Amino acid sequence: MENKTIARTLRLLSQLMELHNENSFKVKSMAAAAFKIDKLPFSVAQKNLEEIEKIDSIGKSTASKINELIKTGVIAELQSLFEKTPPGVVEIMSIKGLGPKKVLTIWNELGIETVGELYYACNENRLIEAKGFGFKTQEEIRKAIEFKIASNGRFLYRQVEEIAEPLLLDLKKVLPGQLISFTGDYRRKCEIVDGLDVLIGCPLNEDIIAKIHSLSFLSLIKTDGKRIESEHSTGIKIYLDFCGHEAFYSELAWKTGTAEHLAELKSRLKEVPLVVSSEKDLYLKAGLPLIEPELREGRNEFELADKGMLPKLVEWDDLKGTLHSHSTWSDGVHTLEQMALYCRDKLGLEYMGISDHSKTAVYAKGLSEERVLAQHQEIDQLNGKISNFRILKGIESDILFDGSLDYPDELLATFDFVIASVHSAFKMNEEKATSRLIKAIENPYTTILGHPTGRLLLSRKGYPINYEKVIDACAANQVIIEINSNPLRLDIDWRWHQYALEKGVMLSINPDAHSIKGFHDTHFGILAARKGGVSASNCLNALNLEAITAYLKQKRGIKA
Repeated sequence: MENKTIARTLRLLSQLMELHNENSFKVKSMAAAAFKIDKLPFSVAQKNLEEIEKIDSIGKSTASKINELIKTGVIAELQSLFEKTPPGVVEIMSIKGLGPKKVLTIWNELGIETVGELYYACNENRLIEAKGFGFKTQEEIRKAIEFKIASNGRFLYRQVEEIAEPLLLDLKKVLPGQLISFTGDYRRKCEIVDGLDVLIGCPLNEDIIAKIHSLSFLSLIKTDGKRIESEHSTGIKIYLDFCGHEAFYSELAWKTGTAEHLAELKSRLKEVPLVVSSEKDLYLKAGLPLIEPELREGRNEFELADKGMLPKLVEWDDLKGTLHSHSTWSDGVHTLEQMALYCRDKLGLEYMGISDHSKTAVYAKGLSEERVLAQHQEIDQLNGKISNFRILKGIESDILFDGSLDYPDELLATFDFVIASVHSAFKMNEEKATSRLIKAIENPYTTILGHPTGRLLLSRKGYPINYEKVIDACAANQVIIEINSNPLRLDIDWRWHQYALEKGVMLSINPDAHSIKGFHDTHFGILAARKGGVSASNCLNALNLEAITAYLKQKRGIKA
């Protein structure tokens, strides 16, 4: 066993001891021993217990643990501490800049137990509320997590988008006049992207390679006759494919769809054309209307095309308002008035549904019943003050372990809408998790089911549910399902949008905004909705103010 391995194990033991508030002298002794062993010029593993005890800075107790590790490969005390610590918390300790004291605050005070939850909290600006943290520390942690995620070679769509659009502009500068487009997973707007694929309509030659190489943020890895494989400075792999100018649109189609989509498309073509004037022309040759890139997944897009039922996919301009946002009343960054004015003046919306956290979400300054009533008073005042806009009274009510909501019916009845969401007790089997959601859905005051599975992409799987039963329950109870637009969530998964639409369930593209910047996450929700085949007619917040007000009153049984 190498000294570095022994030192690393002792360092972890000292960190876990500190995390669990053990004797500070023992913690410091273990850390000092780890530092000492890492610098020794000889192998500790070759020494017996008596010899280890004689090493400077190592006492008898520490020596016995080192000897135990050498002889058995483990330290019993370390194993015991592991058993008392959630695996995700141990992983959090590996993030640069986070010592045991900060991890303890994150774990105990904020209730965060995984790296994904921590990343989500950074994006919600929740860390700045905790003792010992500030905005700068939060940003450092967020960047360290992004670096950690990048090392796995998989990326959120948002991360790739941040470098994709500038890359496209740079490619057009060094290759003026050439046809250039994204292809693959990124063009289909997939929520997880393994690399960025680009098609360029010119043959690859040494001059082109030199121009690509001039882009300082790209490192060239490999080049063959028609492709350059490179890596962006963020760690994202960039694959540049080249073809003749005349073959560009044909190649664009063949490099965008999934294998299943392309196999069906090919079967409908009498012959596969090498040259077409556009992708639309290629699909026309197959007897089809143009199928939008987002839908080219090999699911039911050809069936819809054959029936003339391809949806007109929802766009940003279709949305008339926004629902699911958090203000300074709970864990948001901006006041109600600041958020309302931003929605009206910058986004051109007609309404904003505020839905601060409910009383169970103590970590997020959830609203007590008294504070709910106080917030309603402020909303009434602002609605009297702000013209051509309305703030709708909402709440994100926690779904408790048994499926009930955490406010009495009398209070729930005072809201314009209620988003029912799970924020705790994720460890349930499918049957229990499903019945829990269904009970919440059956509550007569539930308007929207929020982020139905609680997933955090690339970091936390959603809890298992029977999607069909949950969606059927929403259909039976006229409950809308949220498409949570936070790029870490995008929940409900787009693969279930069509089933919901077939059952007559409306969807709502909600930003889950915790700041005015957070409203722009709606963009990612729209992309997810488009992948799911959602039109404006299927979307709750595509209703204008008059229509949504009437809808919400009808849902609560109040005559308009």
